[in-house]
Amino acid sequence: MPLAICATPIGNLDDVTLRVLGELREADVVLCEDTRRTRILLDRHEISARLTSYHRHNEAARTAQILPRLEAGERIALVSDAGLPGLNDPGARLIAAALDHGLPVTVLPGPSAVETALVASGLGAERYQFLGYLPRGERALAALWEELARWPHAAVAFESPQRIGRSLAALSRVMPERRVAVCRELTKRFEEIVRGKAADVAERFVEPPKGEITVVLGPAPGEVDPSGEQEGVSAVAELVAAGVGRRAAADLVARLTGLPRNTLYRSSL
Repeated sequence: MPLAICATPIGNLDDVTLRVLGELREADVVLCEDTRRTRILLDRHEISARLTSYHRHNEAARTAQILPRLEAGERIALVSDAGLPGLNDPGARLIAAALDHGLPVTVLPGPSAVETALVASGLGAERYQFLGYLPRGERALAALWEELARWPHAAVAFESPQRIGRSLAALSRVMPERRVAVCRELTKRFEEIVRGKAADVAERFVEPPKGEITVVLGPAPGEVDPSGEQEGVSAVAELVAAGVGRRAAADLVARLTGLPRNTLYRSSL
């Protein structure tokens, strides 16, 4: 049986897929980042399963223990606390080891905080960069913002509630006009998405908020290649043809792509 990498809800427990529920029911063992968190999900969907911890502190030892069981044909599922294992969560080591040993691995996709935040922000387009967790050190964080100052696409990162205020303040010092969205508690009851210029959004988070946070950084204004500008102009034209006002269409496309609104408006005339 292949090692099954199972995506789990990032908040709302009903977001789990039918395939994942089926796999968790049939698994001989479910490897999970926190057995208590996974048990809540299983209880919600009336699933009884044998759980074994698999987290950053025991990842190496557990991988060595699990490989022989996979080779023996056991059905093993891997989950993290939320989202897809292996992406900023434990799992990459086991996946790589299984593949190195010629063992099959299958991925059961599902909820993603990165893509959910990107779409909800209104800042995403065709390309984006995932940054993982933002650096803790002030110099490393400042260096990252400087690096992204000319990045012409969206960027997505995770940040802790305790550090989000500091990170936004550092961003506003380098790029106060950069569009940003702070997505808090995605898919949960108290979901909140704060959008605006970096300097303005930073003022909203002087005090640490509660919950899990995903940050979306909009494209750098003015750093766009000619082909991207032409695509933006075409998008404005299509919206106008559909009945949207030209200025409103230019404003919408500008927010989604980072292209200058005035350029889009004039070029679409």
